[in-house]
Amino acid sequence: MASLSVALNLSTPRPSLLHSPSPPSLKFSPVHNTSRRLALFQLGIALPQTQLFNAEASKLLAAEGNTTKAATAGNITRESTSFTEVDAMDWVKNDNRRILHFVYSVGDLDKTIKFYTECMGMKLLRKRDIPEDRYTNAFLGYGPEESNVTVELTYNYGVNKYDIGTGFGHFGIAVEDVAKTVDLVKAKGGKVTREPGPVTNGSTVIAMIEDPNGYNFELLERGPTPEPLCQVMLRVGDLDRSINFYKKAFGMELLRKRDNPEYKYTNAIMGYGPEDKNAVLKLTYNYGVTEYDKGNGYTQH
Repeated sequence: MASLSVALNLSTPRPSLLHSPSPPSLKFSPVHNTSRRLALFQLGIALPQTQLFNAEASKLLAAEGNTTKAATAGNITRESTSFTEVDAMDWVKNDNRRILHFVYSVGDLDKTIKFYTECMGMKLLRKRDIPEDRYTNAFLGYGPEESNVTVELTYNYGVNKYDIGTGFGHFGIAVEDVAKTVDLVKAKGGKVTREPGPVTNGSTVIAMIEDPNGYNFELLERGPTPEPLCQVMLRVGDLDRSINFYKKAFGMELLRKRDNPEYKYTNAIMGYGPEDKNAVLKLTYNYGVTEYDKGNGYTQH
C-alpha cells in the first residue's frame, strides 16, 4: 500500500530521511533537536511527540500497516502518559490540521526552481544549504508557508537523477486557463505529455506536464482558489485499507469516491476540507494491481 510519510520535527534538518530518500511509508523521522513539533500537518497547538502517541496509539498505527521503528516505539512507551486509544482517535478527528508540504528529491535544483517559478508561477520562499550533510533544500509555493502548501525540494550533492517509481502519480496545480499555461510551458522549453482537454468522463479541462526531473504535474482548470497546489496522486494496491488508514491515522475525511469500470480504476479523494480550498490526497486503485515500485525520488508529504 502506498502511503503518506509522517515525519515529526520536519522543521529541522533530516539528513537520514532526505539525504538518503526513502519511499513513501509511515515512519517517525530521527530528530536532531530536542524540541518537537508536527510539521506534516498544521496543529492548533504544538505538542511534544510523547504527548501525541503513546504505546496504545503506536499499536493503532501498526495495525494499519505502520512501519514505526522499534527504537522509537520504545522511547514512546517509556514516556508514560494518560493517552488512551480512544483519546488518540478523538484527538486525530478534532485537531485542526492541514497538509503542509510535499517533499521530494531533484537532480538539478536551480533548473527546477526556474521551471516552477517561470512556468507554474510559484515563488521561491526560502532556500537553505546544509554542507555538513551535503544537501540543499528549497521551499516553493503560492503563498506563505504559514497558510499554504509548499514543495520542499532536496538536492543531494552529486546526485543528478532519481527513480520516481510507479507508486507516485502526479501533483495537481489549479490554474484559471490551462491552455495558456501549456503555451507558456512550451515557450519555456517544457515538456507537455497531455494536451489541454476535458478529463475522461467529465468536463474539467486538464493537461499534463513534466518537470525537469520527470515528476508529472496535472493542470486543472478552476476559478480562483486560495490553494493552487491542490493535489497529490498516489497509486495504491488496496484502496479500502488505504482509506481506512488515512482516516484513523491522520483524521482525513473521504471527500468522494468514484469507480470507473470502463477504464478499470477507482479514485478516492481524501483531505481536511473542500477540494476548491484545500490540498487533497488522491488515491488511485487500478484493477488487479496490488504492488507498485516506490522508487527513491518522492519522499513524503
